[in-house]
Amino acid sequence: MADDTLHLNLKGEYFDQVAAREKPFEYRLRTEYWRKRLEGRSYRRVLVKKGYPRAGDQTRIVERPWRGYEEHIITHPHFGSEPVEVFAIRVN
Repeated sequence: MADDTLHLNLKGEYFDQVAAREKPFEYRLRTEYWRKRLEGRSYRRVLVKKGYPRAGDQTRIVERPWRGYEEHIITHPHFGSEPVEVFAIRVN
C-alpha cells in the first residue's frame, strides 16, 4: 500500500547522519505541501533516501518506523539566517 510510507529524499551529508543514527529529526518547512502530507496522517514507515537512488539500490535507502513529527522553530543554514517554522520528522 503506497499510502503507508513517507518518502524523504536527503542530501548525502544528512542521509549519512540519519544512517549513523546521529540525526534524530529531518526538517521540512511548514508549507502547505508538507502540511498535507503530515497533519492528520499516520504512516507505517519512513523511507529515508540519499538523493534519488536507482530502483533496487538499497545502499542509499534507510527504513525507519513512523514515529511522528513535532513542530519546531529553528535556525539552520539550509533555510537561511532567520528562524523558520518546520516539521521535525522523527527518523531515529
